[in-house]
Amino acid sequence: MHNPQTVSVTKLWLCGISDIRFQISDMDSRSVVELLEASSGVHFSGFHLDGIEPRNSEVAQLTASETGSVHKQPFIIGVAGGAASGKATVCDMIIEQLHDQRVVLVNQDSFYHNLTEEELTRVHEYNFDHPDAFDTEELLCVMEKLKHGQAVDIPNYDFKSYKNNVLPTRRVNPSDVIIMEGILLFHDIRVRELMKMKLFVDTDADVRLARRIRRDTVEKGRDISTVLDQYSKFVKPAYDDFILPTKKYADIIIPRGGDNPAAIDLIVQHLRTKLRQHDLCKIYPNLYVIQSTFQIRGMHTLIRDAKTTKHDFVFYADRLICLVVEHGLGHLPFTEKQVITPTGSVYTGVDFCKRLCGVSVIKSGESMENALRACCKGIKIGKILIHREGDNGQQLIYEKLPSDISDRHVLLLDPILGTGNSAVQAISLLIRKGVPESNIIFLNLISAPQGVHVVCKSFPKIKIVTSEIEIGLNEDFRVIPGMGEFGDRYFGTDDDDQQVVAPV
Repeated sequence: MHNPQTVSVTKLWLCGISDIRFQISDMDSRSVVELLEASSGVHFSGFHLDGIEPRNSEVAQLTASETGSVHKQPFIIGVAGGAASGKATVCDMIIEQLHDQRVVLVNQDSFYHNLTEEELTRVHEYNFDHPDAFDTEELLCVMEKLKHGQAVDIPNYDFKSYKNNVLPTRRVNPSDVIIMEGILLFHDIRVRELMKMKLFVDTDADVRLARRIRRDTVEKGRDISTVLDQYSKFVKPAYDDFILPTKKYADIIIPRGGDNPAAIDLIVQHLRTKLRQHDLCKIYPNLYVIQSTFQIRGMHTLIRDAKTTKHDFVFYADRLICLVVEHGLGHLPFTEKQVITPTGSVYTGVDFCKRLCGVSVIKSGESMENALRACCKGIKIGKILIHREGDNGQQLIYEKLPSDISDRHVLLLDPILGTGNSAVQAISLLIRKGVPESNIIFLNLISAPQGVHVVCKSFPKIKIVTSEIEIGLNEDFRVIPGMGEFGDRYFGTDDDDQQVVAPV
């Protein structure tokens, strides 16, 4: 087998990285935000961090293209890194914290090729860290079956006989979450594209070597000279040539692996959010959650903090609202248009939908108007006022809508979707005014699952675009964790003595 040559790779550090990955160290989420702002020299809102999901597979695209089978799709996480970096420990910690989910583990080590008789005679010259050592086709076949709800039998590779048919196979049933673990998981693009979250465990080379010596001498009965010889010939060159270069594909880089529990906690928190979104999007193909990134999570952290000043609350809320509005505009119909560029060339593009208007639910929905105007020059905006009567009662008090609204696509603006009662009132009014249900796009910052169920079941043809799915509602019908009474915090009209957070 080919023995790769060592290549030099520049280390990636947290400070100054704006276009590669996000490394998590022992710090809480607020410390992450503060460090990013301090190290980058720019405001956090302008610091680029890549998202948790692949750039070309947002939830919106998934639900639009796979509505027939999306309910069977598990959430797949990939954990890669060098040998003895702590990948297995990270997987165990994630599985332990996701005790309320059905989680299974698939190890890349199970898919080593069987060695031929000739290879067995020169086993110490065989490179187990090379991509060709793995039966990637079989791994893809197994994952395809699990994705489609079929149970599989995964081999247990025997490192004494170097065969995968000596030990009993392991039965793996379809699950909500599948964690894949292996040194070269990110090497093959087909395997990478299976994953919705990719983690790279980054541990110092001397630590990995010490662990490998201890593991191979104690567990596999090898002498230390053999271990060191294999490391210098195969393990280190393969790490530099094949494993380290795949670090760039990771969504999250975890320094020190299992020795970094704060990082694991942050990842699990983020993962729970993604799973809530994933589950609801499987049920409702008309629900779209914008691609989550640590930048977006950082802005959510700030606007949810009760201690955040009004100035900062408005700044970061506006940033999030702009992202939601832009995503919502992407769901409007477009027509092809050709233009002549200054070079005399023909550019084939699209023409925006001209028949468009916004409708804000007073008063919190008015906070979204500026972002809409910034994106759509001269757009008409209507108003709806809905009065709350107790916890669930809603009464329409006032409406002022464009006279030709029935001929337009409507962006309904309200930052919080809680119980869904106000949203149902507003959507019902628009439909009575002649707006086709399929022409309504409901834009909000956060959505409670209860509200999503109510709105999507009542109006299956409208689209909901949000930036995050909440845990739910408490006994007072308030969104949790929530961000308080949004309109009062945004416009500075909150009354400290009688502050009420009401459902939408």
